[in-house]
Amino acid sequence: MTTCHVTIVGAGPYGLSAAAHLRAIKGLEVRVFGEPMGFWTRYIPVGMVLRSNWTATRIADPNRSLTLEAYQAASGNHLAAPVPLDRFIQYGLWYQRQVVPDLDQRKIAFLESDQMGFRITLTDGSVTLSRRVVLAAGIGPFAWRPPEFEGLAPSLASHSSEHHDLSRFAGRRLVVIGAGQSALESAALLHEGGAEVEIIARSRRIHWLQGWTSKRLHHHLGSLTSRLLYAPTDVGPAGISQIMARPDLLRQLPRQLQEWLWKRSVRPAGARWLVSRLRQVPIRLGRSVRSVASVGEQVKIRLDDGSERTVDHVLLGTGYRVNVSKYEFLAPGLVRRIRCINGYPCLHDGLETSVPGLHILGAPAAWSFGPLMQFVSGTQYASQSLTRYITGHAANSMHREGSS
Repeated sequence: MTTCHVTIVGAGPYGLSAAAHLRAIKGLEVRVFGEPMGFWTRYIPVGMVLRSNWTATRIADPNRSLTLEAYQAASGNHLAAPVPLDRFIQYGLWYQRQVVPDLDQRKIAFLESDQMGFRITLTDGSVTLSRRVVLAAGIGPFAWRPPEFEGLAPSLASHSSEHHDLSRFAGRRLVVIGAGQSALESAALLHEGGAEVEIIARSRRIHWLQGWTSKRLHHHLGSLTSRLLYAPTDVGPAGISQIMARPDLLRQLPRQLQEWLWKRSVRPAGARWLVSRLRQVPIRLGRSVRSVASVGEQVKIRLDDGSERTVDHVLLGTGYRVNVSKYEFLAPGLVRRIRCINGYPCLHDGLETSVPGLHILGAPAAWSFGPLMQFVSGTQYASQSLTRYITGHAANSMHREGSS
């Protein structure tokens, strides 16, 4: 049995960034469990490109020394803009080697409260005790599958996150459900890979993101104006972007206003560079699926306009719905103690849950700290806030011990 001050669960951008910041605290013992860049490697199709701009793609570190530019210089790998998925994964793995060379890739079987704080049991039976736990376990368990597709076999309908390589669908006929980036880019990759594809979405229009480079912004608005209107975190439209980049400010606003700002900032949308790639792909907007039925090895889909089509597979680009109870390694008793609203944990300073010592980073933190937490650019705020909080508590603990 081992013990430590802080255990981080997850080795994606949020877990790695938290590790870099916390390991900079003298005397703080930090252990990290997880598969490095696991979600990005396993659950995002090959060939995808990051939608975020250059400044919003960096994984934050305390010294700003592990930037995309630093990775290029160290590896000799040139990164195009926008950044291809495979190159971002390589950047993340390089980052991991710098900050967590001792990453423990064993899986966690069970996390429960303990007198010391938390008891972590690994799948090999070994146990770690930790005063604090930081969950940066990603969104993998939250993939949302609309109920009308629940009865279909996986061979007939699947979520976009279930495929690392879409080339298996070459020569087949598919319907892609959704109008966000994952649906649209999956459709483009399928079409380019030789599949016959149709996109169906309830929304009446596709929202295309401008995707201006910083040079274009400077040209149209002037460098000062563009910096005032758009935060480098790249979440939200002009003006609102600056509020989204400041979660502590956002939290002070009335909840109704927060939700309005959220809707203005994050909605299903596609990068503008997909437009040309989808010109030959039929897109049916303003349509809902009324029924689906398996017909042999195919799927018959009926829409609300009465039209029908029979396809080989339905790919669900329907996004994710946070529900922390779906982290299967969490003990039921621990889950019950985490105060949640609509599946999102209610977090306070330091992204700490209602369970003292348990922190949650990434997309599950979005209800409390805004949509910035859904993106890589949120690693800076999350890690800095977490570090300040833990540093303060460590200092108070040492002061109490010295006074006793």
